[in-house]
Amino acid sequence: MNLGFKSAPSALRTVLLLCGAEVLSMSGFATYAALLTLLQHQWGLSNSQAGLISGTYFGAYMLAVPLLVGLTDRIDARRIYLFACGLAVAGCLGFALFTHGLYTAMACQALIGAGLAGTYMPGLRVLADNLKGTTQSRSIAFYTSSFGFGTTGSLLLAGALSAIGWRWAFAAAAIGPLIAGPLVFFSFPARKPLSAESRLAALLDFRPVIANREAFGYILGYTVHCWELFGLRSWLPAFFAFSLGLTAAAGSGSLLGAATLAALINLLGPAASIFGNELALRFGRRKVVLAVMACSGGLSCLIGFTAQLPIVLVFFLVAGYNLTVMADSAALTAGLVAAADPGRRGTAMALHSLLGFGGGFAAPLVFGAVLDLAGGNRQVVAWGIAFASLGFGCLVGFLLAKLRRRVAPTALP
Repeated sequence: MNLGFKSAPSALRTVLLLCGAEVLSMSGFATYAALLTLLQHQWGLSNSQAGLISGTYFGAYMLAVPLLVGLTDRIDARRIYLFACGLAVAGCLGFALFTHGLYTAMACQALIGAGLAGTYMPGLRVLADNLKGTTQSRSIAFYTSSFGFGTTGSLLLAGALSAIGWRWAFAAAAIGPLIAGPLVFFSFPARKPLSAESRLAALLDFRPVIANREAFGYILGYTVHCWELFGLRSWLPAFFAFSLGLTAAAGSGSLLGAATLAALINLLGPAASIFGNELALRFGRRKVVLAVMACSGGLSCLIGFTAQLPIVLVFFLVAGYNLTVMADSAALTAGLVAAADPGRRGTAMALHSLLGFGGGFAAPLVFGAVLDLAGGNRQVVAWGIAFASLGFGCLVGFLLAKLRRRVAPTALP
């Protein structure tokens, strides 16, 4: 079977293929988050343990991404993508067949997280290698926005299949990456390393990237962004379940389940990411990124305290918060790709993901620990403080960026 093209595909076809493949490869991304409340009860997990399983996903991503993304400077990114899809399939099937508690769940989450490490940024590398200029920047915005569609699809799939059993939900999630890997591998021409220098450079030598002040500024911004984004995504279904429980007790309730509400929220993210990138192109990335960080950080300090409100109002407030969280996503990544040395683009993307998803690893764990310390997940105040922990990180990042700008004006364009 030959799904490829004899020459490089058109820009539109490139974007559609890679966005579709990314959505498919992420079918297991939010399965655990959608089923967190059920599995936490069934396995007798504390909030900290439940958060540890969520964080393991991002921890594995963080450990795998320097190797898998850095290798795209030396090995055809399509091969990395195909291998990583195999890891994601193994993790999803491991959940479906073998998982029965904390440690086996962590192992399977680690496989799925490593799978994302070898698909998200290597897929972006395939896109960047096939497109140039303004088309590249806008295409990156659409590609990074597909992450939101992937999250939504994963939540909807898990929510729909949870009624027949959580193991079936994980088994179904394995189908997506099983399709995505061959799709990308056969749809694009092979690419060789750009130069002998890129082949000989030390694989984990990030010093040239850090020395690139413009590129490193985007990486720092992305780290703060991921702290807030993945903390929110990991605990949002559980927060909606808590809010629905309060409103049901008060006699109002909702026809939509927690996983569905979280999926709808995530579905709004891609448009915000694309629109934010367009604003950044027009008004300047630094100005837009810092304004977005301030807004999202401030809102996150309020969201958790709204759980007692009618669920419709809670939904729209969280939707507004999510829009601000997502508004700087594409702008940060597009800026990094444009600023990076082409010969070290894979290494720059690796550090981008390493630090960003390092924040993604820590945030769910911190969120769960704060819930426990503040009184547990049945207390509105505890949820408020836990969400504020996400906002605190973003606001600190905003202040650090302002201070860094005073010391080094080119740190974040």
